[in-house]
Amino acid sequence: MKTSTNKARTIGELRKSGYKVVSIKTEMRRNLVEKVRRQEDLFPGIIGYEDTVIPQVENAILAGQDIIFLGERGQAKSRLIRALVSLLDPEIPYIAGCEIYDTPFAPICRACRDKVERSGDGVELAWLPREQRYAEKLATPDITIADLIGEVDPIRVAEGRYLSDELTIHYGLIPRTNRGIFCVNELPDLAERVQVGLFNLLEERDIQIKGYRVRLPLDVYVVASANPEDYTNRGRIITPLKDRYGAQIRTHYPRTLEHEMHIMEQERTRVEDVGVKVVTPPFMREIIAEITTLARRSSDINQRSGVSVRVSIANYETLTSNALRRAIRCKEEEAVPRVSDLAFLVASTVGKIEMETVEDGSEGRTLEGLTKKAVSNVFGRRFTVHEFDDLVRRFEEGLVIETSDTLPSAEYTQKMSEVPELAEGVRRLDLGESPAAVASGVEFILEGLHLNRRLNRDRVEGKTRYRG
Repeated sequence: MKTSTNKARTIGELRKSGYKVVSIKTEMRRNLVEKVRRQEDLFPGIIGYEDTVIPQVENAILAGQDIIFLGERGQAKSRLIRALVSLLDPEIPYIAGCEIYDTPFAPICRACRDKVERSGDGVELAWLPREQRYAEKLATPDITIADLIGEVDPIRVAEGRYLSDELTIHYGLIPRTNRGIFCVNELPDLAERVQVGLFNLLEERDIQIKGYRVRLPLDVYVVASANPEDYTNRGRIITPLKDRYGAQIRTHYPRTLEHEMHIMEQERTRVEDVGVKVVTPPFMREIIAEITTLARRSSDINQRSGVSVRVSIANYETLTSNALRRAIRCKEEEAVPRVSDLAFLVASTVGKIEMETVEDGSEGRTLEGLTKKAVSNVFGRRFTVHEFDDLVRRFEEGLVIETSDTLPSAEYTQKMSEVPELAEGVRRLDLGESPAAVASGVEFILEGLHLNRRLNRDRVEGKTRYRG
C-alpha cells in the first residue's frame, strides 16, 4: 500500500507506478490466499463456524462465486457479510468525481470516458478506502428497480439530452457500489419483479433502464441473506435468481454450550462505570446458555422462526443488571448473579421467541419451565444429589433457609457458617471467599436440590423458603 505522500495523482502517474487494476473477485481471492498463508484469523468475532460455514465461504471466494447466506435470525449472517470487507485492498484508485468509482485504465461510464478522451493521462485520480466499498440494502416490498439500478433523471433530459444518452442516468445503489461488495438483506422480501431486474447484474453484468439497454459492465461482488423460505411467508427467492448465485451457504446456531457462552461474553454490554465489580460464576453463564439451547428444542416454541443468540446475550445482560441493581441497593462492592435473578429474564426473552400457541401467559410459563430444566441440568453436571444427603437431613430436622434477589450477601454467609454441610458444597464450586459469590453458590445448590425433589420450596412474601 502506498503512503498518503506518494499516491498517484493522475492516470499517468498510476501507469508509471506499475499499478494493476484487477476485478473485485480477483482482489478478494488474492487477499484471502495471503491471509490463509499467514494463518490469520479470517473473520474475527465469528464463533462456531470454523469447521462448517467458513470453509464454504473460502471455497466460494476462491471460486469467484456470489453468495446467499441462508439461516434463521441471529446466526451472524450480517456480521459475516460485513467481515468480507477485510478481504478488500486498503484502498484503490478511481477517476476523481466519478459516481461509480470508475477504474482509471478502462472507464465504463460515459462521463469518465469523455474525461479520458479529453485529458488522457492527465485525468486526476482519487483513492477509495475499503470501508467505503461496501453497501447493503434491507429488502422491503416497496423497493424499486430505480432504487437499486437507477433511472432516467428528468432534469438532465430537460437540459436537452436524449433518453438513450448515458449521461441522463441517475445511478442507483448498486452502480454506486461498483468495484465493491453489495449486500441485500432478507432477499425474499424483495418484490419478484425487482428480483428479475437483478438477473443481468449477476450473469451478464449489464443493466437496462427505462427500456434502454445501457451496457454497463459493473464489477460488483453480490451477497444476500435470507431466512429459510418455509418461514418467510412474505415472499420467496425466485428460482432463476437463486440459480445465478454461485453458492448458497447455510448458517446455524452455536452447536456447543461453550460457543454460546463465548458469544454471550463477547457481545454483552459491559457496565463498568458505577463503581461495582460484576463477576458471573461459570454455572450462571452456563444456565443462561442452557435456557437458549433448550428453547431451540422446545415443542412450545416456533422453531422455524428460530431462537436467536440475541436471547442469550440479552438474558445475560438482564441477569448481571439485576445483580448490579441489588449490589447498589445493598451497598456491596461486588455484584454476582444468583438463581433468584433468573425470574427477571421474562422481559428480555418473550419478545425474541414465537410461541406455537398464543395464550395469555404462555411465554412466561414456557420460560419458567425452561429455566427450571436448565438449572437442573447444570446442577447435574456438577453434583450428584447423594452428595448432599447430610445437608438434606438437616432440613428434615427442621432447618429452613430463605433466599431472595434483594437479600444482602452477608445473610447467606452467616447462614452458611451455621451449616457446614452447605459450606462444603459451595467450596466445591470454587467461588472464592466473596460474600456475593457465596450467596450465588448457596442459591444454586438449594434450587438444584429442590428441582431434584430433595427439598420443598415455598414463596412467602417475596422470598423463597427452602425446607425439608
